[in-house]
Amino acid sequence: MPGSIQLLAAKLSGAAAQLRHLPRALSLVRAAAGNWSLVWLGLLAVQGALPAAIVYLTRPLVDGVVATVGSAGVGPSTSTVFILASAMGGILLLGELLRSAADAVRTLQAKRVEDHVSALIHLQSTTVDLAFYESADFHDHLHRARGEASHRPVALLENAGGLIQNGITLLAMAAMLIPYGLWLSVALLLSSLPALIVVLRYAVRQHRWRQRTTADERRASYYDWLMTADEPAAELRLFGLGSYFRAAHQLLRARLRREQLQLAWTHALAELVAGATALLMAAACLAWMLWRAITGDVSLGDLALFYVAFSQGQRLMRSLLGGVGQIYYNTLFLGNLFEFLDLKPRINDPANPRPAPIPAEGEKGLEIRFRGVDFCYPGSERVALCGLDLTIPAGQIAAIVGTNGAGKSTVLKLLCRFYDPRDGSVELDGIDIREISLQELRGSMTMLFQEPVHYNATVAQNIGLDRLPGNASCGDIEAAARAAGAEGLVARLPKGYDTLLGKWFSGGVDLSVGEWQRLALARAFLRPAPVILLDEPTSAMDSWAETDWLKRFRSIANGRTAIIVTHRFTTAMQADVIHVMEGGRIVESGSHDDLLSRENAYAQSWKAQMRAEWDAAHGNA
Repeated sequence: MPGSIQLLAAKLSGAAAQLRHLPRALSLVRAAAGNWSLVWLGLLAVQGALPAAIVYLTRPLVDGVVATVGSAGVGPSTSTVFILASAMGGILLLGELLRSAADAVRTLQAKRVEDHVSALIHLQSTTVDLAFYESADFHDHLHRARGEASHRPVALLENAGGLIQNGITLLAMAAMLIPYGLWLSVALLLSSLPALIVVLRYAVRQHRWRQRTTADERRASYYDWLMTADEPAAELRLFGLGSYFRAAHQLLRARLRREQLQLAWTHALAELVAGATALLMAAACLAWMLWRAITGDVSLGDLALFYVAFSQGQRLMRSLLGGVGQIYYNTLFLGNLFEFLDLKPRINDPANPRPAPIPAEGEKGLEIRFRGVDFCYPGSERVALCGLDLTIPAGQIAAIVGTNGAGKSTVLKLLCRFYDPRDGSVELDGIDIREISLQELRGSMTMLFQEPVHYNATVAQNIGLDRLPGNASCGDIEAAARAAGAEGLVARLPKGYDTLLGKWFSGGVDLSVGEWQRLALARAFLRPAPVILLDEPTSAMDSWAETDWLKRFRSIANGRTAIIVTHRFTTAMQADVIHVMEGGRIVESGSHDDLLSRENAYAQSWKAQMRAEWDAAHGNA
């Protein structure tokens, strides 16, 4: 027994250190559930007292029945028996009513807590730095947080409710045992110590296993996505990859299942030993009370009360300790949620932000300047930008060309302040963008991303999302569609601008990659920002569509500052100036004709592309 007590003390000490998240978890539940928490606690308190009242009435009821049988007739004891029986029936009925009410309140609370936690995760996911999404550690945090968010707070709520209700009942049971000997209450507590040790030990082992296997769980989810999502569906079928990924998924899940089964068996054996110990102690106490009843020290009513109180006390003690263990277990996993919610972005608003610049009178654009900018992506040693100096005057259309990995898209990401440079500065009309609030800075720009999002919404919503919740007017949306050359596409759709796009929902119409890109262009053009950023705007267009769009582009830009990142020379030729990037810096700049005359990287690439197109057109190898 001393060894068990020492082991319990060690476990409790470790548990106390891990329970640091409990106050925050309970505060989260309270914030989500509001005053319903108080109603729920009141119902639980009354429910906890009712079983004790029934046990308390057991002794006079049994003694009354014995007296009635002994008198062999109807007397005062008979009416007492009926009154006591009626009282017990009323208590049982009240208990059922309270249980139904508590269940309804608990369901309401659970949904509110679940929605509240989901909202916290969504808020954090949409505000953390873009750099977080390039970290495997962040994805582990997100996976664990999303996995626990749906049920851990709710489970904690139910565990806490059971703990309160059973705790009140247990205290009442222990109080009824004290008159028969204080040591019986102590024995009731000691009989549950092995179970508490088992509960705490299993909770820690399960939590450590879940932490260790997070990456494996994510990989299994990735295999599941590959086999069920639409994006990889065609390639899996063409190359016959389905059997490979099915086998990989099943192998990984089988290993995780074996490890979890081993944990469960170990826990079951430990619970068996703890349960047997509790039964032996209960048998010893019951034998002692039975001897007292035989010798006449206690009545049959006392014996019945003791049996019910002690057996229920043990059951409640196991439930109570199980609840403590589950609270501990769920709190451990809620630590994953709080770790995710506590991630702090590094890209923040300045303490005293300066107002975003506005175009000077008679102008629509803003000057953009990169001064000696060095940048590496987080977690990478590779230099993305190296001493970049670049000035784009207000109202100019600039194209940035270069090989893959030259740093072209990185320029746009730093300008939007998705990242901050390691050295140097990025300026907007002479103001370091780190001195401007993020909302105002990003509001002064509009952008077509290289891989725009395909929103499963109507055409109008796809174009006008930037104006939600107020929504853009129909005229603005149609003008943006015309600017992007998408009006013909919309006219061919069954419901025009009200056509639902995508295949996630019934009745949706899917588009080609180029058609989706046109809608994304329209979305970018809808925002009347002084700076336009386009990352490969014509990459998914055929040559006819590109030619049509290029004819419109200068009127679209209309004096605004524009940066076009592109691999297509036909697109770059429309710019006022072309900047050639190599190794994270600008190596030459000028108009298309100027660059061709210099016979440097741009001219060589142009000639190679023209030669390839000539060979393709004339069937040369």
